Amino acid sequence: MIEFAIAFLIFYCLHMLGITIGYHRLISHRSFRCSKSVEYFFVAAGYLAMEGSPITWAVVHRAHHRQPDLADDPHGPDKGLFYQYAGWMLDFKYKEGTSPALLTPDLLKDPVYRFLDQDQHLYRAYFLCFVVCVLARLILFAFTDGWIVLASILAGITAQQMPLILNVVSHIPGMGYRSYATGDNSSNVPWLAMMTLGEGWHNNHHAFPGSARSGIAPHELDLSWIVLRCLQYLRLIQSMNLPTI
Repeated sequence: MIEFAIAFLIFYCLHMLGITIGYHRLISHRSFRCSKSVEYFFVAAGYLAMEGSPITWAVVHRAHHRQPDLADDPHGPDKGLFYQYAGWMLDFKYKEGTSPALLTPDLLKDPVYRFLDQDQHLYRAYFLCFVVCVLARLILFAFTDGWIVLASILAGITAQQMPLILNVVSHIPGMGYRSYATGDNSSNVPWLAMMTLGEGWHNNHHAFPGSARSGIAPHELDLSWIVLRCLQYLRLIQSMNLPTI
């Protein structure tokens, strides 16, 4: 049981870092610069948490920052909690205002991301992600024990749920505290920041969306930022954007 818990924690941290560092702070906000090999490592860790096409993820997130909590926010609160949590995924389509050509022209230059996006066929891209995730666990099963595979699956599912939960909880007034007047409902939620390795300092993020660091105050632990600082020390990251306080 202890071994299972350790394996789950390792896989969970790997997948969450893939989401927070790879999908969010890197390809969605370009908050730091690194080699393609480092970029692909973190994006792959997020992809194996069933996050789907990196292009779609970045399109949705960049659209969210253009009109947070308003009608054009892809997962805004105006249609209810379920829609804000997961319903938007069933309804989202690439449109003129939320097209990769408009919002992610940088990612369209990458042939790997174009392949994972399946020529902008959303459900085909979701199916490809599912197949890759299953194949990855089958390969893992061939070299390890079944309980490690189970830990990997549960960790991936749990990590996959974190951004969805964050979309709801960190935009409910009163769920946390606000350090900056951002014009939206974003809040810093400490318990969520712990579970998401720093993403829960969401009001800070909306105040400084291009920053590689979300935890700004001394008490705001940002584990993803600590990992980025370690990578910078190892010279695997060339530069990072910081809050202009």
